[in-house]
Amino acid sequence: MFGAHLPELLIVLVLALVVFGPKRLPEIGGALGKSIREFRSGTNDLKERANVDNEIREEPAQIPTRAVEQDVPVSAVPNDEHAAAGTTRDHERS
Repeated sequence: MFGAHLPELLIVLVLALVVFGPKRLPEIGGALGKSIREFRSGTNDLKERANVDNEIREEPAQIPTRAVEQDVPVSAVPNDEHAAAGTTRDHERS
């Protein structure tokens, strides 16, 4: 853990006991544990968001057109100009 071995950890624990006292030490340990847990949760959320963003960039959405969905030939799909005007090709000829 952080390159600290048993003697170093014991020294840190003894110093914490002397500085904070035996009554506050469990309280401080709980707060420290909660802070570490929240930090890890936040970093995991960021990793998940980054993975989702990468997946979205790698696979662009394929949006099928009406002609493909209905297996209608492209020539049978009305032109946007004619559909907006409410006219058909037969009506334009007369």
